[in-house]
Amino acid sequence: MTACRSAADRGADLVALPEMVLTGYPIEDLALRKSFQDAAIAAAVALAQRLESEGLGALTVVLGILDRGTHGPQNAAAVIHKGRITHKYVKHHLPNYGVFDEHRIFAAGDEPCVIAVKGVFISIAICEDIWQERGPAQDAARSTDVLLVINASPFEQGKTDTRLELCQERASQTQSIVAYVNCVGGQDELVFDGGSLVVAADGAILGRAKQFVDAMLIVDVPGLKGFGPAVPGEIATELGDTEEVYRALTLGLRDYVHKNGVASVVLGVSGGIDSAFVAALAVDALGAKNVNGVAMPSAYSSDHSISDALDLTKRTGMRVRTVPIAPMFDAYQTALNLTGVAEENLQARIRGAILMAVSNSEGHLVLATGNKSELAVGYSTIYGDAVGGFGPIKDVPKSLVWDLSRWRNEHATEHGQTEPIPPNSITKPPSAELRPGQFDTDSLPDYDILDAILNAYVEGMAGTQAMAALGLDPQLAHRIVRMTDGAEYKRRQYPPGTKITRLAFGRDRRLPITNHWREPDVGGMSESS
Repeated sequence: MTACRSAADRGADLVALPEMVLTGYPIEDLALRKSFQDAAIAAAVALAQRLESEGLGALTVVLGILDRGTHGPQNAAAVIHKGRITHKYVKHHLPNYGVFDEHRIFAAGDEPCVIAVKGVFISIAICEDIWQERGPAQDAARSTDVLLVINASPFEQGKTDTRLELCQERASQTQSIVAYVNCVGGQDELVFDGGSLVVAADGAILGRAKQFVDAMLIVDVPGLKGFGPAVPGEIATELGDTEEVYRALTLGLRDYVHKNGVASVVLGVSGGIDSAFVAALAVDALGAKNVNGVAMPSAYSSDHSISDALDLTKRTGMRVRTVPIAPMFDAYQTALNLTGVAEENLQARIRGAILMAVSNSEGHLVLATGNKSELAVGYSTIYGDAVGGFGPIKDVPKSLVWDLSRWRNEHATEHGQTEPIPPNSITKPPSAELRPGQFDTDSLPDYDILDAILNAYVEGMAGTQAMAALGLDPQLAHRIVRMTDGAEYKRRQYPPGTKITRLAFGRDRRLPITNHWREPDVGGMSESS
């Protein structure tokens, strides 16, 4: 209502809101519940009546709703005018890839929907419909002035430019203005970045909203296929690639915490880059008073790890307490006498137990600080550093964590602020510090190399031979692939976290845990052959 009233006050005749805006998106199997369908349909009808009763009936409002048809629930757009729903459009193309599962949930439509507002003829479409080359909505747009597309399009790296190019292509094909409306906010592992835009038939940008913030974009468009000039609206400056990811992670964390009714978070701080970056991110998302750190030094913790953790406290303003784990570790060892990896993992599990105890006692949400590279190869301790309610950087490769950390500090310097991340946390070699003199490179290649292999295998779905053709060491690639395949059971037990890459573990990449297939080595034979 607030958005509609503000738009009307600024002279708008039509307001377009995102896909499934009344229920949120995705709603997954809630769409299949009759009680939820009934409530969603009632909410749409009530909104139409309320707009009329509050003096906004003359406004035309197009918004995404959950509807119900003969063959099941529908992802639909409702057109509201003068207190009632005058038209509906049902999404035609139901995506069933990546994070999307619409074909299983919704029934598809097959009819176009064209409306007229003050002499401007508008064809309506929903999200995936314009990603297809042809369809009823696009065909109808060839004889209308505007192709209006409402979306719930999740953020991922590189998608901003792709959306603009798509809108420009569809505008050229239909010779109409394309208005692309996208939602903003976090929903579980997805984050929606907004960035709504309007492009002319010649591809010129008539308006573009800011990303990652609620924004109203107003553009005046001519009717009668371009009779009269369009009046451009605000054209927001595009964010740089690194800042775009940082804003996505910030919004994803903030909304997950706030929308689930949690007031504060807690995380382990070790002086390392991952925990330092997550802490800085959490402070930006939630405020320093709502971020709690626990430093848990062991006999193997270096002096700089402790000092870097304390430096983080001073820089961010977050609260940090110190809980030495040596007495607890000694008690376990007296009872169990563990050696090797079991001894190393015991330290991580003690730390996980401490964080969960603090969470239970004080009501904080535990943040897991593992990154995508570690998650890929199983370089984390289940029930140890993998504990938590949310993993803010679970889809962020380690090399990108460093890039984001450097960007955040540079951003602070540019704005006359204190760099939140201790420089030593960025520059020192990474180490789990679970044994004397341990470094990540003892068991893993340099992260730039590791991330190149993982990107080829996970996102590119390349086998070892294909990776060799890309110039990657085939023997090393084969070892990393083996580690990645063997860590599937760990990833299943990791908490949710914001998706920022094209193919994230979990929603995007679904593999069986019980699985004897292994990618062929350079000799061309798989281990299951």
